[in-house]
Amino acid sequence: MTRHFSLLIARGCLVLLVLVPAAAVYFAIDIDAFAALARRILDLPIQWQSVSSMQWYGFWLLTTLYVAIGTGGLYFLRRAFTNFARGELFNAANSRDLRWFSIFLFMQALAGPLHSALSSVLLSLNHPPGQRMLSITLGSDEIRLIALAMILWVVSSLLVKGCQLQRENQQFV
Repeated sequence: MTRHFSLLIARGCLVLLVLVPAAAVYFAIDIDAFAALARRILDLPIQWQSVSSMQWYGFWLLTTLYVAIGTGGLYFLRRAFTNFARGELFNAANSRDLRWFSIFLFMQALAGPLHSALSSVLLSLNHPPGQRMLSITLGSDEIRLIALAMILWVVSSLLVKGCQLQRENQQFV
């Protein structure tokens, strides 16, 4: 069961590793679709009609960089779960991959408030003076991501210890 679940996670990561860049390219080509999506998702009091196409492309680039951090983490998560699906549980590669995933997760948690702040400034740049905005979002999602990154860091260390114990046990046999 664990191998099947690990394989499912690895394949899900692979699908996302293909779809996320494809979506980024699509939205770069059709910036109006990206703008429509952003208007629906963002909860900012922006005068949307004043946002220029250059601002939308800037916001697209900012968002793509933010999402790329998470996508980089998925690459390492996929590698670890591919090994888990093969039955390779305790090895240095898995530990390294989980550690890298936790680093990317931590970086994305820290980048979230920065993305929010830069986005609000960029999108309200055309507003009259006094109506421009800086919106910083820091909530429980970022705190959970930081906690999860710390837990995965510890788990990766435990995998190293497990690998050492496995080698010691094999030497006794």
